[in-house]
Amino acid sequence: MGSSKSDLRSTIYPEPVDHFDRLPDSILLLVFNKIGDVKALGRCCVVSRRFHSLVPQVDNVIVRVDCVISDEDGGSSSSGATSAAGAGSTSKSRHPISSLLRFLFLGLVKPIQSLTQLISISSRRSAGSSLDDGYDQNDVTHHSPTQVLKNFDEIKLLRIELPSGELGIDEGALLRWRADFGSTLDNCVILGASSVVHPVSNTSINNNITNTSSNIVGDGNGELDNGSIPESFYTNGGLKLRVVWTISSLIAASARHYLLQPIIAEHKKLESLVLTDVDGQGVLCMNKEQLEELRVKPLSASSASKRTMVPALNMRLWYAPHLELPDGTVLKGATLVAIRPSEQPKKEVVGPDGNWVGSAFEEPYGTAARMLVKRRTYCLEMNSF
Repeated sequence: MGSSKSDLRSTIYPEPVDHFDRLPDSILLLVFNKIGDVKALGRCCVVSRRFHSLVPQVDNVIVRVDCVISDEDGGSSSSGATSAAGAGSTSKSRHPISSLLRFLFLGLVKPIQSLTQLISISSRRSAGSSLDDGYDQNDVTHHSPTQVLKNFDEIKLLRIELPSGELGIDEGALLRWRADFGSTLDNCVILGASSVVHPVSNTSINNNITNTSSNIVGDGNGELDNGSIPESFYTNGGLKLRVVWTISSLIAASARHYLLQPIIAEHKKLESLVLTDVDGQGVLCMNKEQLEELRVKPLSASSASKRTMVPALNMRLWYAPHLELPDGTVLKGATLVAIRPSEQPKKEVVGPDGNWVGSAFEEPYGTAARMLVKRRTYCLEMNSF
C-alpha cells in the first residue's frame, strides 16, 4: 500500500529534471566559449560544481577592464621621466627631432605608466561583514588581468579591452593605430586626421569641385592638392602634430606589449592575443608565431619606463589635405604612417604584400588607408628609443 502511494505521488509530482545534466561537456564548453566574457564566466562558476570544473577549460576569453589605476610612485616616476628625456637627448642629439622627443617623453612617459596596473574592480566580500564595524562599503579589491586569468588552463584566443585609449587628442580629430609585436615591434600602422566630417543623410549634393583630367582636388583652404604635401603643412604645425601622433602611438603600443609578458608566460597555449580599447584608438595584436617568439626571445625593456624598447624604424608617410571616402566621410589633413623596424627587409604596402596596411583598420578607415597609399610616398627614419 505504501509503495503504491509513493508511485502515485511520483506520477503526479515527478522529480524535476535538470536538462543541463543531459548535455555533454563538449556542448557546454561551446556555450561557454560563446559567452567569452570573464565576468560572466565567473558567475557561471558558482552555478554548480560541474560548471565550476568546466569554465577553466574555456579557450576563448574576453577581459573587459573597468578602470586603469595609476601607479603613484611620485619621486620614481618623475625621475624616470627625467632620465628618459636625458637618455633621449644623449643618444639622439644628432637626430632632427631630438628636441621633440625630449618634449614627448616628459609629457607621455608618466601617463603611459598608468597602464602598469590594468585593474578590474569587484565589490569586497567578507563573511559576517554586516557585523564588522570597521567594514567600509566603498572598499574594493583590485584584480589585474593576470590574476583574473590564472585559473584558466586552456586559453587559445584572448582579447583584453581597456576602458579608453591612452592618448588625448583634440576634439573632432581622428587617431587610430594598430601594432603587431613578437619579441619586439613587427609593424605599426597609424591613421590620423585633423578633423572628420561625417556624411549627412539624404544629401545628394556634392560640393567638392573635381578636375578629372588633372586629378586635382581643392583642400578646402584655397590650396590645390597635386599629390604633394603643401608648404603650409610645414609652417602651421601640421608636421609637428603628426610626429607627436606617431611617437606617442609607438610609446602606447610598447607599454601595452610590456604589460602582456606575465600573461603570455603563464598561458602556453595562447594562439592569438589582442589588446584594444573601447574607443578603438589602438589595437595591439600577436599571433601564434609572434607569441612563441616572445617566449623564446625575451623582449628588450626600456630602462627608463615600463615599456618595450622601440627599435630603429623605417617609416613611410602619405598625406592628403582633403580625402573624401566613398561613403561621403571626409578626412581633413588625412595622414597615414606605415612603420617597420629598419633591420627587417622592406615590405611593399601596395600589391600582394600590401594587406598589412590596407587591412589594419575597420571601415571606413580601411578604405582611407588604401586610398592614401596610392598617393606620393615620403620616407622617414627614426632611431630606437
